[in-house]
Amino acid sequence: MNAAHLPQFETLDLSLTDHIVSVTLNNPNQANAMTATMWSELQRCFEWIDAEPQARVAILAGEGKHFCAGIDLSMLAQVFPGDTSDPQRSRESLRLMIKQLQGNLTAIERCRKPVLAAIQGVCIGGAVDMICCCDMRYASTGASFSIKEVDLALTADVGTLQRLPHLIGRGIANELALTGRTFDAQEACQQGLINRVFDTPKQLQTEVRHLAALIAAKSPLAIRGTKEMLLYSRDHSVEDGLNYVATWNSALMHQAEMIKAATSQGTPPEFEN
Repeated sequence: MNAAHLPQFETLDLSLTDHIVSVTLNNPNQANAMTATMWSELQRCFEWIDAEPQARVAILAGEGKHFCAGIDLSMLAQVFPGDTSDPQRSRESLRLMIKQLQGNLTAIERCRKPVLAAIQGVCIGGAVDMICCCDMRYASTGASFSIKEVDLALTADVGTLQRLPHLIGRGIANELALTGRTFDAQEACQQGLINRVFDTPKQLQTEVRHLAALIAAKSPLAIRGTKEMLLYSRDHSVEDGLNYVATWNSALMHQAEMIKAATSQGTPPEFEN
C-alpha cells in the first residue's frame, strides 16, 4: 500500500508491506513514553488495522534504544482534578478517564489481526499493559520489564493485573505486581511472558518479521477465527469454548480455501484478503 494512503499519526510510524503492518512507537527522545496523544492514536491505529483488508498481521515495536518507558509522567498530573467542590463528579470523571485509557489498549487485543510485540530496551508500567494485549511477545537480550505502578503509589489499572496472570500464572504475576521489581528478558521468557529472546535488536526485528510473514500467508479467515477462539477460551469454560468454535466453523468454514490449502502440493496457496 502506498504510504500516502496510510493513516498519519503524530506518535506512531506505520508501514504496510506484504500484508504486514509495522507500528512503531515514535517518541524516542523520551524512551517512547506514552503521551496522551499516543494513547488515543494507538486505539485509532489498531482499529484501522482491524478494518483494513490488506492488513493480515501487525508488528508493534519502539523506535530507538527502548520499546517504551510507560505512561508519560506529565499525564499523572491529570489524575486528580483541581476542583474538589463536587468530589463525586470529579471521581466519576477520573473513572471515565481510566476506562478510556483501558479502551485505548484493549483495541490492540480486539484487533482481529494477530499482533506481535518486538521489545528492546525498557518495557515499564503502561508498556507492560500494552504488550499483554498483544498475541505474541518477543525480546532482544538486554530488554527489561517492570510493573512499576506500585512504586508510584498506584494500582495498575489498564490491563496488566487482569491479563498477565493468564500468561504467566497468578503466583509470579502477584510477585511482580506487588514488588515492582525489574526482571530481564531471560526471566520473562522462562515465565512465559516472552515467547523467545534474540541476541540483538536487529535479529529480533528480522525473526519477528519472518514469523509475521508465516502468519500473513495463511487464510485470513482461519487466522481471525483462531485468534478469536483463543481469546474466548481464556475467559470461558472449555464447554463454552467448544460450543463457540463449533458454531463459528459451521458458519464461516471456507470450503474452497480448505481445498486450496490441502491441494497446494508444497506451493504456498494465495488467499483473498
